[in-house]
Amino acid sequence: MKAIIVEEPGDASNLKLVDLPDPAIGDTDLLVKVHATALNRADTLQRMGQYPAQQGASEVLGLELAGEVVGVGSAVDGFATGDRVYGLSGGGGYGELATLHYSLAMPIPDGWDYATAASIPEVFFTANTAIRELGRIQPGERALIHAGGSGVGIAAIQITKLFGAEPWITAGSPEKCDRAASLGAAVTINYKSQDFVQEVRDRTAGAGVDVILDVIGAEYWQRNLDALASGGRLVLVGLMAGASAQVNLGQILGRRLQIMGTVMRSRPLEARAQITQDYRRDLEPALIDGRMRTVIDRTFPLREAAEAHRYMEANRNFGKIVLDVANGV
Repeated sequence: MKAIIVEEPGDASNLKLVDLPDPAIGDTDLLVKVHATALNRADTLQRMGQYPAQQGASEVLGLELAGEVVGVGSAVDGFATGDRVYGLSGGGGYGELATLHYSLAMPIPDGWDYATAASIPEVFFTANTAIRELGRIQPGERALIHAGGSGVGIAAIQITKLFGAEPWITAGSPEKCDRAASLGAAVTINYKSQDFVQEVRDRTAGAGVDVILDVIGAEYWQRNLDALASGGRLVLVGLMAGASAQVNLGQILGRRLQIMGTVMRSRPLEARAQITQDYRRDLEPALIDGRMRTVIDRTFPLREAAEAHRYMEANRNFGKIVLDVANGV
């Protein structure tokens, strides 16, 4: 099969399209002919050698995929050759064939193309875990979502609104702020020209927001705490601007703040299967009937994966970047 590999850790020029052996299918696996996959920040970190693949997972990049089942393991239940499926894998999406544990696979709803399906799992799973499971957002509360134009940010805006709370976002351009508002963001803050802490204080009469979803990390650490309401919850889902910060424990203690973090990659299979089922129960119906939607910024052919990575790293996208695998080699 054709697949994109990382020749050695480094910049996007180290992504190469090569021939690899077809993946071996395990008893509980589906073998999927991949039609589309989507980029995630984890892909760029793995490419640079900063985020190793999950133990036992394919070294080929690509965490979310959509395609057609072409092989079924002997212990698989509920799937057959020819089924259209999508899901969050441990890796392998940047290849023509990939394996996916059947507990992580979902039938693609009627009317969805492969690009749509591939653009959903990682960001909607992550945002749902951050906003609802850890952030415990309640109707009428306010959630500040950093990187509101990212895939996770776009999902979080819509999930927050779907469950009766008020999404606020930060983004780096007026255009991204406007597009976030069109998806339901009640307040948009351009972090290049506005201080989000001051905006939060001014707009809440000093009270602060109830939940913050942060992908930035150290650079925003103290400012996030300053923007939280008493009893507020900060959920870290990324560390794009550093992993180390000084901590004022007195502020956390005195204002009853809660700090939590989440990643998908290190979770055991059973937990990832439960997250998959939670999504199917709570979110997929709203994506099917149009109350929520995925946003695809641009599609690249698989052979242009390096250019797709550069596009993401330049923060040019609003929404997901998809790789066309079936027609892209």
